[in-house]
Amino acid sequence: IAVMMNTGGGGIPTIESNVTAMALSGPSRVSPLVIPIFAPNMASSQVSIAFGTMGPTITSAAACASGVQAFVDAVRLLHADEADVVITGGTEAGITPVALSGLANMHALSRRNDDPEGASRPFDLERDGFVFGEGAGVLILETEEHAVRRGAAVYAEALGGALTSDAYHLTAPEPSGRGARLAMTNALRRAEMDPHEIEYIAAHATATNIGDIAETVAIKGALGDHARTVAISANKSMIGHLLGAAGAISAVHSVLAIRDGVVPPTINLDTPDPECDLDYVPHVARQMPVRAAMVNGFGFGGQNASTIFRRFEG
Repeated sequence: IAVMMNTGGGGIPTIESNVTAMALSGPSRVSPLVIPIFAPNMASSQVSIAFGTMGPTITSAAACASGVQAFVDAVRLLHADEADVVITGGTEAGITPVALSGLANMHALSRRNDDPEGASRPFDLERDGFVFGEGAGVLILETEEHAVRRGAAVYAEALGGALTSDAYHLTAPEPSGRGARLAMTNALRRAEMDPHEIEYIAAHATATNIGDIAETVAIKGALGDHARTVAISANKSMIGHLLGAAGAISAVHSVLAIRDGVVPPTINLDTPDPECDLDYVPHVARQMPVRAAMVNGFGFGGQNASTIFRRFEG
């Protein structure tokens, strides 16, 4: 059994609280465990210790692409016969004064402080940034042989995916969506699927102006004419942006969409942006059969990840 829990920032609250303690009371008040608690690999190590797993224990920090990258790499681990089971996903707990201040000064956060329920507005013409969130999303990936042997309830088949880079800017996505498009097309190729087979996309969609447009352009480039008919939604409209955990939670939502035949909506999409002109499942969830779903995750530094899940046919 392997563990692959990714995170964007690691133990930011640990560092921040200990810097404050040192400033106020001196170095003797700094926790002797500050370094191991802060270290990003503890996201996986704590799970391994808790459950006694002795396979590979891996953590990758890929900013806001971390959660999706976890599933891409976990499937590779299974295919390489390095593990029979991988406990995998993303986690983030980064809401601190310094982190909030930095994102606010970057103008990445919504300024709709008087309307928190309506602040996160992916693909809406009046979007002005994301709402910071915290949380985690985890799936258990295992080989088909192992799942059958233990009589597991199989929610979906994980087909892996692809990772690419924009090679463009520290914080801004490449406007043409070239790197994101390549991640999606490579994910389709590795899954041996045609674009029209994707029925749902869990978009990265952070409600930033350039980001939502770039992702829309990338989806059009990857799916061609099918982009006009595929259902796309942004769960960040409801739960905010969980940074390294965002894509992991989107993966959970996508697997449940395959199981239950319901895709989540994009709420607060009141004024459509002419440059974001696809089907974003506005306002209410949609009942529809979903055989295959794609999950996107894009991060600071130009890191892109796309992964695909498909209904398990046995």
